[in-house]
Amino acid sequence: MERRKFLTAGGLGLAASAVASPAIAQSMPEVKWRLAASWPKSLDTLYGGCEYFCKRIAEITDNRFQIQPFAAGEIVPGLQVLDAVSNGTVEMGNTALYYYWGKNPAFTFGTSLPFGLNTRQHISWLLWNGGQDMLNGLLKEHNAIGVPTGSTGAQMGGWFRKEIKTVDDLKGLKFRVGGFAGTIVSKLGGVPQQIAAGDIYPALEKGTIDAAEWVGPYDDEKLGFVKVAKYYYYPGWWEGTGQGHNIMNLEKWNALPKHYQAAISTASLDTFTWVTGKYDSVNPPALKRLLAAGAILKPFPQEVLEACYGAANEIYADLAKSNPHFGKMYASLTAFRSESLAWMQVAELSFDTFMMRMRTRT
Repeated sequence: MERRKFLTAGGLGLAASAVASPAIAQSMPEVKWRLAASWPKSLDTLYGGCEYFCKRIAEITDNRFQIQPFAAGEIVPGLQVLDAVSNGTVEMGNTALYYYWGKNPAFTFGTSLPFGLNTRQHISWLLWNGGQDMLNGLLKEHNAIGVPTGSTGAQMGGWFRKEIKTVDDLKGLKFRVGGFAGTIVSKLGGVPQQIAAGDIYPALEKGTIDAAEWVGPYDDEKLGFVKVAKYYYYPGWWEGTGQGHNIMNLEKWNALPKHYQAAISTASLDTFTWVTGKYDSVNPPALKRLLAAGAILKPFPQEVLEACYGAANEIYADLAKSNPHFGKMYASLTAFRSESLAWMQVAELSFDTFMMRMRTRT
């Protein structure tokens, strides 16, 4: 009797397994994607974030959904990632949306509006104040959809061969600067250059450009800028944050099971923490090493900052009138910034200012 019960139960178990396996296979299909990044492999925080993201996707989906990352130049150049995603050359990419401001200036809101928001403000605006929805409305016109991922935090002002003492020193300056900020530099007489990370050092070394900004001490050290330019300026007013995005081909995205879409969103936010946290850990010691290697740390003169700020606001006012995407995002961001700055002055700034005073006493 017991044997018959066992066999009956076993038969039911086998039958259930036979039914369940195809069902599981259908709900967890094997999917393989390729991710094209805008970063070289030498940048182990930006490109490392792509590797971390792909690993998290595999972990979350029990290896059923696999995404393989490719560095800049392995499939497409670093500044052509959006095009590759849009036309289906790859299923997804990791990039800075402001690289594509030439397609539409409103893309700058995806990465950093000059004199805009800091890292915490920006992710808050994207996720809780409609910023990402507006960006996805723009990305839809390019057959793509985006999810925010790793951020660099506030960036440095860059490496200059000569000192910047007045606004006149910007005139004729050939300056590698990312994204939309070049329009502001140009308005003040500079000559902006948009160059991918791996090509900046040789351009600076050969004198093709006079100055270059990238991210901050850790990445700048890896790229070797201190060897060919000594003056290291701050702050990077064009990037109070450096927000990256995962962007997906819209048709490929819509074809994914909903839980795979959720895996991408979850892993992207995991990567935000990983990238931003790592930068905050590795930048301080990297700055000390750069200073020991001969870097001369200098703040931009107040006159230069105010001139850039004024030029930026003139450009924004014109674009807000002529570009619907830009106007909508600019109105949203500035309204959010006004309230956010008031709160941060009460909480964050007062705390940071006190701690800096205490630091100088010990």
